[in-house]
Amino acid sequence: MVKIGKIELGEFPLLLAPMEDVSDPPFRAVCKENGADLMYTEFIAADGLIRNADKSVQKLDIYDYERPIGIQIFGDKIEAMREAAGIAEAAGPDLLDINYGCPVKKVACKGAGAGILQDLPKMQRMTEEIVKRCGSIPVTVKTRLGWDDSTKNIKEAAQRLQDVGVQALTIHGRTRAQLYKGEADWTLIAEVKNMQSITFPVFGNGDIDSPQKALEYRRLYGVDGIMIGRAAIGYPWIFNEVKHYFNTGELLPKPDMKERIRICKKHLDRAIEWKGEKVGIFEMRMHYTNYFRGIADFKPYRQRLVEAKSFVLVNEILDEAVEKFEFAF
Repeated sequence: MVKIGKIELGEFPLLLAPMEDVSDPPFRAVCKENGADLMYTEFIAADGLIRNADKSVQKLDIYDYERPIGIQIFGDKIEAMREAAGIAEAAGPDLLDINYGCPVKKVACKGAGAGILQDLPKMQRMTEEIVKRCGSIPVTVKTRLGWDDSTKNIKEAAQRLQDVGVQALTIHGRTRAQLYKGEADWTLIAEVKNMQSITFPVFGNGDIDSPQKALEYRRLYGVDGIMIGRAAIGYPWIFNEVKHYFNTGELLPKPDMKERIRICKKHLDRAIEWKGEKVGIFEMRMHYTNYFRGIADFKPYRQRLVEAKSFVLVNEILDEAVEKFEFAF
């Protein structure tokens, strides 16, 4: 049984990665229905929480059906991160996650996200303050192998994090310099997991896009669980597909058009419940390409969905597509 503090996650949990502009409550709802064991909010700027910025505060929204759920924060100032951790803890998550992995320039080059991998003593001090502040929930971390190929310091970082009370670590198998390019290297993730001094759960992240690869990496690298990110966008079924393959060695059939539209509608319903019809419909537009990727002749329907401005019209288009593409798979 994998545990983070008192949170029981099963024998080999599958985690949904925190993804900016993706991992919001509507998306998390469909991933939870389809087998995600632990999910996180989008990453939230510490400065935004302290300023009570609407966009940052709204990202604190979590729901009981999502549990266990973690709130993830990022920032470069120790006191700001400590204060933001307290605000996040008050929102009632099951755990708090610190983002030490975001590689984008506007974050990392200011010393936040993966940028802190260039200053491990500061990372340790910041983490220690956050752990002290969050007395009622576990603190976890998501990070990368290092800043670049010459500074892959993840083993030292893992030890420092455990020493100050972090209770789980997710490692993306790339450096900051790689961004999302090239192949993720899980060998160092395995080395962290195999360190005799490391006792917290170690989760691997990067390039898991099929049940077969999930099983292969589970066997090869001995991690405690796997975090899935981009492969779940428009395809939340991947979590249950991986679990089924683990248990039976067989691949589940791909979701047919009726199932794709059922989940797409649920995603839309949640988006409208969360942000209202106008914003919910607008934010769903980015998901249609992924939900219906690979379906021949679907482009005109996707264009109509993107242009539709009412809940009724979107549903009419989706209902029409069920009949039109019933045998697409």
